[in-house]
Amino acid sequence: MNIIAEIYMTNLDPPNNENLGLTANDGANFWLDKGFTWLVYVFAAIAVAVLFVMSWIIFLEAKPAIDKFGIGFLWGQDWDTANEIFGALPYIYGTLVSSAIAIFFAVPVSIAVALVTSENFLPPSIQTTLAFVIELIAAIPSVIIGLWGIFIFIPVLEPVQQWLANNFKWIPLFNSEFPVGTNMLTAGIILAIMILPTMAAISRDVLRAIPKELRSASMALGGTRWETIFRVLLPAGFSGIVSAAMLALGRALGETMAVTMVIGNSAQISLSLLDPAYTIPSVLANEFAEAQPGLHIGALCYLGLVLFAVTLAVNIGARLLVQWVGSKNK
Repeated sequence: MNIIAEIYMTNLDPPNNENLGLTANDGANFWLDKGFTWLVYVFAAIAVAVLFVMSWIIFLEAKPAIDKFGIGFLWGQDWDTANEIFGALPYIYGTLVSSAIAIFFAVPVSIAVALVTSENFLPPSIQTTLAFVIELIAAIPSVIIGLWGIFIFIPVLEPVQQWLANNFKWIPLFNSEFPVGTNMLTAGIILAIMILPTMAAISRDVLRAIPKELRSASMALGGTRWETIFRVLLPAGFSGIVSAAMLALGRALGETMAVTMVIGNSAQISLSLLDPAYTIPSVLANEFAEAQPGLHIGALCYLGLVLFAVTLAVNIGARLLVQWVGSKNK
């Protein structure tokens, strides 16, 4: 009985480092891990705090315009700095349409690039080189792309736009009496070129992360390469591809210099893609340096808040779309 009591009391003793086989080095590693975790939390909190501080400062600067124009600022179409009458609708329209054109062209091309550089279509050396060249576009400054657009791309695209206007005038999208190179369509294509590397690189990583067993299983069941791509790989990587598209769209919504140089900077709302237009980042870049304190600065900051809200709404919509598709696939 004494032996049994000793064993029982020994089992009740609190564990120590020696009983658990822990050393002082393990304890130090534990506290290092805890410290790093809290450091990550601190940096994440700082990032969120910076975002809220920026939004609050812009809101304070925009308050004069918010107080005077209210929600009507969003559908106002006049922008008269002399009489201090401001409306944001032409700029919101130009921002959304140019970004939509960019996504329309960039999504299929980016997915195609991701497939070519991740699947066994080409030798590995060529795949690596092609992926590097595509990603290199992201390193080109936007002002350089804008200059390229003015001196190289517009002269090439202008005859095509003239042909569209002459032969497809009955379509509202191409109905323009005097199509010029600087217009909505040009800005959208330039934006597509700029966001292509972002979406292609992320989509490529998403496709490469899909387990090889899925490819092998599809092939074993008799699926062809293209059936495997469209019925297995793309559905499996849908959420990642949507996230890549939203990141690319975020850049398109906020792009400034290249768009300013090729969109024509005309505050109008036209269904024709061959007419000049204006975007929120463009008007901020063109007018903020010379804006007078007060209502003009307030209106520009109000535009900044609108752009922030649009970007936030796009990201929330993308998140809900991914969750909805995920729930459908379960």
